[in-house]
Amino acid sequence: MKRMIIDGISCEFENARNVLEVAQQNHIDIPNLCYCESLSIYGGCRLCVIENERGVIEAACTVIPKDGMVVRTNTAKLRKHRQMIIELLLASHRSECTTCDKSGKCKLQEYAKRYNVTNVRFANNYCKEPIDDSSPSIVRDPSKCILCGKCVRMCAEVQNIHAVDFCNRGMEAFVSCGFDRKLIDTDCVGCGQCAAVCPTGAITVKNEVSTMWKAIYDPSKKVAVQVAPAVRVGIGEEFGIPANVPVMGKIVTALKMMGVDYVFDTSLTADLTIMEETAEFLDKLKTGAKLPMFTSCCPGWIKHVENKHPHLMPQVSTCGSPMEMFGALIRQQYGDEEVVSVAVMPCTAKKDEAGRKLLERTPGEKDTDVVLTIREFTRLIRRTGLNLADLPDTAFDTPQMTLASGGAQLFATTGGVMEAALRTMSAITNQDPQPLPPFEDVRGARSIKETTVPLGELGDIRVAVVHECANVAKVIDMVRKGTCPYHFVEVMACPNGCVGGGGTPRGRDIWKNNLGARQSAVYEIDARMPIRASHENPEVIRLYEDFLGAPGSHLAHELLHCTYEDRSRAGEKPRARKIFRLVELSPDQMGNPG
Repeated sequence: MKRMIIDGISCEFENARNVLEVAQQNHIDIPNLCYCESLSIYGGCRLCVIENERGVIEAACTVIPKDGMVVRTNTAKLRKHRQMIIELLLASHRSECTTCDKSGKCKLQEYAKRYNVTNVRFANNYCKEPIDDSSPSIVRDPSKCILCGKCVRMCAEVQNIHAVDFCNRGMEAFVSCGFDRKLIDTDCVGCGQCAAVCPTGAITVKNEVSTMWKAIYDPSKKVAVQVAPAVRVGIGEEFGIPANVPVMGKIVTALKMMGVDYVFDTSLTADLTIMEETAEFLDKLKTGAKLPMFTSCCPGWIKHVENKHPHLMPQVSTCGSPMEMFGALIRQQYGDEEVVSVAVMPCTAKKDEAGRKLLERTPGEKDTDVVLTIREFTRLIRRTGLNLADLPDTAFDTPQMTLASGGAQLFATTGGVMEAALRTMSAITNQDPQPLPPFEDVRGARSIKETTVPLGELGDIRVAVVHECANVAKVIDMVRKGTCPYHFVEVMACPNGCVGGGGTPRGRDIWKNNLGARQSAVYEIDARMPIRASHENPEVIRLYEDFLGAPGSHLAHELLHCTYEDRSRAGEKPRARKIFRLVELSPDQMGNPG
């Protein structure tokens, strides 16, 4: 174990990338705006400066720690430097703090207060590029961008999408989409990871809080809310509640106090998804259909397939996501009432999913009217004047629409859909009424996880679990080459799955601590459930016996399945020849003076 001295404190470290990480590991807060532990080192904001023994100022994120190194983080020189940097950032930033969507959560706002920046000596020169609200999930406001580059690196390195990048140089630099396109016209999948890492209000999630209030206050309408599994392990952080403390009852109470009429648990249709997906996969396996089959629960992944890999669409499960399925059931249950169907999700891409025309069985009627992310829902609670931690527990409205298995809770984390499916498939094909022990090989946060599972007479199947779009490229490449060894693949676009969704709270330690805590809490919830496998859920059994018939039935396909569309042209990047065709040359440029 190596040691260095930071502000007179002996700090141990091992395998730290830089001094900033050493400081964070030892609970020493060095201000920073462009640094993110999951991304490459950028060193652009210069707020994380430190002073060494020789009085030299360096950026802590770029300095490699050495044994015996001595640095200071809070000298007079450094404080003056940071104050000037903050002033310069504010001078190129449209300050609308009181009305900004990021107010109270903005790191630039936090640091301006911390370093007592009450006056900006420089003329304001913020970017005049227009706001881009073309995406159903994300809003870009270039006037609030501080060029930290987090969104660019997140989109490129974690997702391999490259929807945004830097344009121009120097004082004219700004972040934009290529060729002056709108975000909707790029390969953006709506995952919201760019908004999650943005330290200011330059990239935010499209806000539907006002729409929610309008629905609640409309006496002619009933509001039905479904709550996703990941919400119960993600929202507590905002109110000082650890991830492993049950909060679902408090969430129901908060919604009821707001005026919501019905509250349900999306976990029910997570079990339903497993039944339909299992039936679909086993049928493909028996009939010799082209494999692997990919899961379809993640809308970011689905959008990625439609944008860049439409040749894979026949291999993607036709099952709708749990949100889609629950929305369809709500319409069936309350078809005679004027119901506003609301979903509280960890995901920003769900906003795009809810508006998909291909999901409308009746033109103009969506199964899900409003999608609120966890961060939006938190805002809703606070605007009501409530503190989630102080609320009592309230039960869901009906047990028939809320009963769920432990496998359904696993949907909140990467590997969860696969494990839930394996429990049911293994029990059915091996004639084992009891679910198998946890499938440890598909748990955890590794980029690609795989295992082999025996399915009775069908033989052994090889499955894989992937999260983050950049990682799934490896599997897609194997499929393209015909060397893919897998039969069944789960894909989640966000880091660690839904617990790391673009709509979840993001604290300082999100990557190192929070995601792991949320994931562990999911496993704890599963372990406490009396029912562990989807096929054992009595409500699911009742739904099939009384209504749907059987997994894969005609009615099940009509209500619970979906189709996809080729969106590859929408995100097609102009190649050289196309660009030249678009250029209008003057007669002089064409060599034709006449």
